[in-house]
Amino acid sequence: MRVRDWQDILEDVVESDADPGGWRAVGGDRADGIGEDLYVGHPDAAVYQLKTYAKNPFEVQGVGTRVARRIDEDLDDLFPSEDSGRFGVQQPIEEDDAEDKVSELEEVLKAHADAPTTPDALFDDVMETLDSPAFGPADIEFDDRPGELDDLSATFEEAEELLDAELDDLVEDTVSRGFE
Repeated sequence: MRVRDWQDILEDVVESDADPGGWRAVGGDRADGIGEDLYVGHPDAAVYQLKTYAKNPFEVQGVGTRVARRIDEDLDDLFPSEDSGRFGVQQPIEEDDAEDKVSELEEVLKAHADAPTTPDALFDDVMETLDSPAFGPADIEFDDRPGELDDLSATFEEAEELLDAELDDLVEDTVSRGFE
């Protein structure tokens, strides 16, 4: 198991050839210590575990690793279905493409304003228009831990312990205490 910077893990997600709308995520507070836990997975790509913390309001640091080759039948129930919240990974739009993307988004919003639709359908259409490399259902709690997060942590106990230790070391090395 190779521990890497959390942004390298997200780069793997972005560069994946998997269907962008098939990703699923579970996240919340870390069980022990500061920061957050996040699992991102796809039935045809991989399952990744990330541990992050906000060093300051402008900088997030963290670590992650691939914990499984894909969301299989053993993991399927631990990831949310379509009736959950939503998440998306987005890359910056190239300056040359910005005006075209704005026009395309405007058309998507007009279409959804003029026809019966659902929030999930609007979200999917916006993500597809922006060429999001990964999006889908998510169960993310910002002030607690979903039960599935604890189940995933227990399933990938070795990765959990290793990433906890790596994140704790990262926090210790990068957070100064007191006045300098």
